[in-house]
Amino acid sequence: MTRPDLTHSGFCRDCLTEQAEGARRCRSCGSPRLVYHGELHDLSIAHIDCDAFYASVEKRDNPDLIDKPVIIGGGKRGVVSTACYVARIHGVRSAMPMFKALEACPQAVVIKPDMEKYVRVGRQIRAMMEELTPLVQPISIDEAFLDLKGTQLLHHDPPARVLARFARRIEQEVGITVSVGLSYCKFLAKVASDLQKPRGFSVIGEAEALSFLADKPVTMIWGVGKAFAATLQADGIRTIGQLQTMDETDLMRRYGSMGQRLARLARGIDDRTVHPNDPAKSVSAETTFFEDIHRLDDLVVHLRALSEKVAWRLKRHEIAGQTVVLKLKTADFKQRTRNRRLDDPTQLADRIFRTGMALLEKETDGTKFRLIGIGVSDLGDPARADPPDLVDEQATRRAAAEAAMDKLRDKFGKGTVQTGYTFPSKR
Repeated sequence: MTRPDLTHSGFCRDCLTEQAEGARRCRSCGSPRLVYHGELHDLSIAHIDCDAFYASVEKRDNPDLIDKPVIIGGGKRGVVSTACYVARIHGVRSAMPMFKALEACPQAVVIKPDMEKYVRVGRQIRAMMEELTPLVQPISIDEAFLDLKGTQLLHHDPPARVLARFARRIEQEVGITVSVGLSYCKFLAKVASDLQKPRGFSVIGEAEALSFLADKPVTMIWGVGKAFAATLQADGIRTIGQLQTMDETDLMRRYGSMGQRLARLARGIDDRTVHPNDPAKSVSAETTFFEDIHRLDDLVVHLRALSEKVAWRLKRHEIAGQTVVLKLKTADFKQRTRNRRLDDPTQLADRIFRTGMALLEKETDGTKFRLIGIGVSDLGDPARADPPDLVDEQATRRAAAEAAMDKLRDKFGKGTVQTGYTFPSKR
């Protein structure tokens, strides 16, 4: 049989059989999941996003949940981390307050996040990505950019087919699904991966970029959130097509560096490359309370536990942070963020906690809080972290005690040793 002209052909995403353009079902397996595009075999920048990742992992591990609406999140006072697609049909969305999610979908099964399990699965998928190309840039636990340029000789197939084979392998070996976006730049690869979820495979080529973007809302551009979108709307700008007609200099005069981003991304211009192992910008942890809390003594318990969690992550990943950031959310959902830069980077729960305490004491004025978080930013080399304190001998002793507790926790488990702050009480 004559091999189809690849320039005007596609392939079946289920069996990878090549298809003549225009076919509606695979000539080999009968599947309707065919992909066609004029630039299909020329594009190499991909964005891979796991579909409803946390919920998909839970459904994989408990088949009784397959057809049920599943919400991953905290108690009634928490927020939705992830909702499966069945729950989304009922209007449940990520970051939605849990009480609103349960109002929209009262029959949902609510599961507390199991982050250790999700991290294991995420690492498994990332290792599989790195078998395709060394240029893998993780964005979060369940998504990453890949650059497959120059890998055709290795895989004996163009990137599009390699990615389709990869998506199929994830389903078979990991038991969850992913959506793939393929383009010539990161911006449009990310946009493409959102177009046909779940189990999507979308392609946006360079020739169609301007026309594709023209009628899309400005919020599709990375960095344009609700507040900035309102600013643009007040200026009469609602669609990306409007930005395409505007001069870049004028946009920069109006909106600064963001104006340049608007001008370029609106025209499909994105020169960012895929950087493997892009360093994290911060490490943090937070918790939402079952009931609002206003007393300092009650907040301290959570602050200490979160500080220990952040310190554990810093030590595990061999990084240190120099700016401590406290996050609070009031009962009426208003957010407060306070920060303090340290003289030296730290990995210590003690320093993170005590710095957070100094910030927290100024905020406990009777205000009721529904959430507290603590973290560090300005990440860097742990070799410079936590030098001996020549002034405060107690700080040095606390650091030595923390190191001893770390050894016990590594050997016997995280809950083996607790401080007086986190030890359960009836307070």
